[in-house]
Amino acid sequence: MSSPQVINPAEKLAEAKKLLGFPRIVAICGSTRFMAEMVEADVRETKAGRIVVKPGCDLKSPDELWSDPVEAEALKTRLDELHRSKILLADEVLVVGNYIGDSTRAEIAYARSLGRPVRFTHPEVDPDA
Repeated sequence: MSSPQVINPAEKLAEAKKLLGFPRIVAICGSTRFMAEMVEADVRETKAGRIVVKPGCDLKSPDELWSDPVEAEALKTRLDELHRSKILLADEVLVVGNYIGDSTRAEIAYARSLGRPVRFTHPEVDPDA
């Protein structure tokens, strides 16, 4: 008797998006120091007919929501997990900015481990180039 075929959740998601006729989904990644550039990339990608997901919080900018250092660290952990979910949802990743830090490097590695194409606004910063 053969064992049931195990279907990868990412493959199931891709198939569901295809069946529903979804446009391509792009996850924007990069240091939040490039938030203005991320907004510009969002506009360009949206104009090109793509759904865009990107970081929603800039913890480098002051805000009372993350003014407490302990709460800010817990929030950063939750936001990192949320962004990995955005990468999983996406069909491709666009890395914005001319600097790649540890978090962005980990996001790139995660995206590539899922088989997602990764584009760069500054290709010279690709850690695998």
